[in-house]
Amino acid sequence: MKLLLTSNGFFTDEIKERFLELAGGETANRTAAIVTTASPLKENNPFAQKAKTDLIEMGVARVDFIDVEFENPEVLADKDIIYISGGNPFSLLHHAKRSGMDRVLTTMKARDVVVVGASAGSVVLGPDIRVVHFFTPHMDTYDTKEFTALNLTSRIIFPHYDREDLFPDPEHRTIEERLREFESRAGCVVTRLKDDGWIVDFPQNI
Repeated sequence: MKLLLTSNGFFTDEIKERFLELAGGETANRTAAIVTTASPLKENNPFAQKAKTDLIEMGVARVDFIDVEFENPEVLADKDIIYISGGNPFSLLHHAKRSGMDRVLTTMKARDVVVVGASAGSVVLGPDIRVVHFFTPHMDTYDTKEFTALNLTSRIIFPHYDREDLFPDPEHRTIEERLREFESRAGCVVTRLKDDGWIVDFPQNI
């Protein structure tokens, strides 16, 4: 399994090129699934639609949408590419655990599969989503008590690091100031991703 962690999916040509490298440069016989669960708009989310268009333009043979809130995540086991779209990380994590999507992805770690995370999709691939609760507790409509995430990467991702407008603070602290406070409190290091940022990682203990 290869992880491509991003803020905005296939946001730049560089990210697309890196994806194609991870896919081995051959996509004609590959199939993909876009997990739309994080957004209330589901597959009608324009970012999910763009991801499908991007994948098709990069030569992927078949691209399906899946919403694990209502559909069986076992279908992911037959895919070569899994794209986890953005939205509400709390909702995504809740349904990933409830449906068994977390278990399905864990069983795929030793397979030649590319998993792309976009925003919330990148966050839930990490060890936990405490940083999301620290910045945006109002998004937690599930009254989450257990913040442990899918743990496919040890990295705690903070997407949209350069978007102060997305994370207003009544005390007028910058994102960086608040991240340093969180790191000090939680005893961790956060990986900061700007809107055009990306990072490649590989699950541990394959």
